[in-house]
Order: sequence, then C-alpha cells, then structure tokens
Amino acid sequence: MKLRGAFLATTMLALPFVANAQPVTGLYVGLGAGVNLMQDEHTSGSTLAGAAFPAANGDLKLHLGPAFVGSVGWGFGNGLRAEVEANFRYNAIYGVENSGIPGQSAGGHEQKFGGMVNVLYDFVGLTPYVQPYVGAGIGYEGVFEQNLHGSATFGGVTGVSHFPNQTDGRFAYQAILGAAMPIQAMPGLALTAEYRFMGLVGDRTYNGTATVAGIPFATSFKADHDYNHTFLIGVRYNFGQAPAPAPMAAPMAAPTPMVQPARSYLVFFDWDKATLTTRARQIIHEAAENSTRVKYTQIQVNGYTDTSGTPRYNMGLSVRRAQAVAAELVRDGVPRNAISIKGFGETHLLVPTGPNVREPQNRRVEIIIQ
Repeated sequence: MKLRGAFLATTMLALPFVANAQPVTGLYVGLGAGVNLMQDEHTSGSTLAGAAFPAANGDLKLHLGPAFVGSVGWGFGNGLRAEVEANFRYNAIYGVENSGIPGQSAGGHEQKFGGMVNVLYDFVGLTPYVQPYVGAGIGYEGVFEQNLHGSATFGGVTGVSHFPNQTDGRFAYQAILGAAMPIQAMPGLALTAEYRFMGLVGDRTYNGTATVAGIPFATSFKADHDYNHTFLIGVRYNFGQAPAPAPMAAPMAAPTPMVQPARSYLVFFDWDKATLTTRARQIIHEAAENSTRVKYTQIQVNGYTDTSGTPRYNMGLSVRRAQAVAAELVRDGVPRNAISIKGFGETHLLVPTGPNVREPQNRRVEIIIQ
C-alpha cells in the first residue's frame, strides 16, 4: 500500500508538467539508457575444449550490465512510426554451470553492438497523458568476447583455456514494449520507458588455446541462445510538433475584446468506415484553408458514429475517424499541436434514433475552429 501511495503521489505531482499525448509526426530522435539482463548462455566445445574449457556443454552465467540505444525515425501522424537504431550492451561473465564438470571457473566480458530497423505503433488517444506503444525490429549484431578464459580440474590435472578477443556477428530480432510521457514545457519532447527483448539467430564460434599439463592445444567453443532482456529510460524529441499558436492580444484601444465565433465543418463517413471520401477531403481542405484566415487557439476534431454495433466498438471507430480527419488536416498544413482529437462513439447523435440504427448523418466528424 505504501508503494501504491507513493506512485499515485508522484503521478499527481507530475501531471502539471505533462502535456496531452499526440501522434508523432515527421522526424524524431531518441536516446535511451538502462540495464541488460542476459539469460544463461549455452555453450558447447570441442573434445579438447571439454577437457580444458569449463563452459563446454554448459551455461555461462552473466552479471547485469549497462545498455544504450539511440534512434532516428519518422512518424506518419496516425500512430505508425519507422526508425533505425544503434545499440550497445555489456555483460560480465562470472561463472559456468550445468556442464557436469566439478571445480571449474570462467570469466570475461561480452559486448554486443549493432543496428536495427524497427516498426512501431503508438496507441493514440488510449490514455490522456501517457502514450503506450509496441514495436518489432530486425538487424545485425556483432558479439565481442573479451578476455574469455576458464579452468577445470580432471583427475588431479588442471586445464586452463584462454580465448583472445574476437568478434562474431549474427542477424538479430527484437520486440519492443514502451510508453511515452510528453513534457508540456517543451512541445515535442517526451520521456520514454521501454522493455526490449532481443535474440540472435544461429550459433557463434570462437577459437582459443587450451593448456593441459603444460602442453598447449588448439581449441574452440560454440555459443548459442543469446537472449537479452533490456530495460531503458530515455528521451524522445519530435521535430514535427510545433508549439500551439498563442492567442492574439486585443488592441489597447478596443473597449472590449472581440470574440472570434467558432467555425465548424461536418465530414461524413460510410457505414463502419474510417476512410475519407473525395467530398470529405474537399471539406477538410476548406477547413484547413479557413484556419489560415481567422484567429484561433485550437481546432477540435470530434468523431461520432451511429447506433449500429456495440458501444465499445463505436467508441474506437469514432476515434479512428477523428484521427483520419486530423491526419488530413496536418497534410493540408495545419500544425499538429493545434489539433485536439476526441471520440464520442454513439453519443451526441445528430439525428436521434433507437439502438442498432444505421443513420448516415450520425456517422460524422465535426471540425470546430475556435
């Protein structure tokens, strides 16, 4: 209960500094730092490696280590993003087990570095202040084994193995689960928290020397099952999110400020659709042009549905319709940060009907220029 109370208190204190989550639009960069937890890494070796290298047919044990990720990407304004990343992970080896060989030890360091191409999706409008996202990526990782060594004793004879610094690369894949919290004081800036699972495809082979009773032998070992659990805290900056236009001050000579009347437009949709028709695009273009001729502080984009379907489905459909109209406004030159997106589902019917009624005038999005 104490932990829950502390989390709620921290959240309440942070809310005045947090902005409404908006879709990523255009160019963005990101940087994250955290820790990498490696699962035990299975290894197998040659016959001589089995006599001298303790990780033969066993599992290397690795400490928790640091991890860093940098990315450059592009947001399409509808929740979809694509990016390229560079990454680095470091873990120290401290032992080996499950090889069936008593009295053994192992040490060294494993470093991974490479690049990935990721596709991500932001869940726009799911929560007001935090934007969850998921993603997946593929790429290539180099694995640098540094100062890898081990020893074991068999029948009173000690074998010592050493592997010089070597790098072997493999294709890699990853899954991403994260959340972003926009910062109100700096439009476009967001704090991020991520979990990434990364795995490498195939085995890697490293060559070294095993010394038994003073006699050196060439040996090698093979490593596989390179699975990584990475936890990151970072920042992301979206260059496509400009500050919202500031309200224009009234002239000093005017006795009372003139209130700009709201201008509204209706965009209609086909049944169970969130795609824009040719007529809908014309109306949205007209609204975008008009926004450049009047003073405004915000453009509201509100989505609605008729009563056919379930209320939960209709709520999601109304949000998708509003997102489609907002994305078209951005393409027509309206700053994304000036747009507010809301979905009302089957509530606020333009034409009152009963349940499960397909009414074309209720399948709409309203654009209000304030």
